[in-house]
Amino acid sequence: MLRIAFATSDRKTVNHHFGGTEGLVIFDVSPGEASLLDFAAFPPAEKEGEVVREGVTGSIQDKVLVKLDFVKGCHAVYAYSIGSSSTRRLMQLGVQPVIIKEGTEILQILNEISHALAHGGVAWIDKAKAKAEQEERSILTPTENATVASTPSEFSLETA
Repeated sequence: MLRIAFATSDRKTVNHHFGGTEGLVIFDVSPGEASLLDFAAFPPAEKEGEVVREGVTGSIQDKVLVKLDFVKGCHAVYAYSIGSSSTRRLMQLGVQPVIIKEGTEILQILNEISHALAHGGVAWIDKAKAKAEQEERSILTPTENATVASTPSEFSLETA
């Protein structure tokens, strides 16, 4: 399963630049399905040259920090534009920045990702899927197994 974020104000289309977006929506996507996970709204960003307000993080100019924090753990972020600084910072977080035509429907993208997860052929999705599967295996392969004894307060550990 991949976690995908979209820069959107209407939750239906990709209609914002990543740094200036007023909303981000996150979906979990797997072959044949997608589930809405979260939505965050952000105050409108000021344009260059305007008086800059104090940001959520205390920085008066970095409007992107709170958005980067929100998409941490995602495999990709779709936006109609992503600046070079944000691209670099997303990649440092392990998040694939994807630039797509403004107004593209999120449902269409979710279907494309779901299809690629089932059939392969999109490089970044294949790589993210392999990474997600490896992470899942490492979580499911414990080095110790707990065995519950006859009373709830007793247990024993078996080392693998």
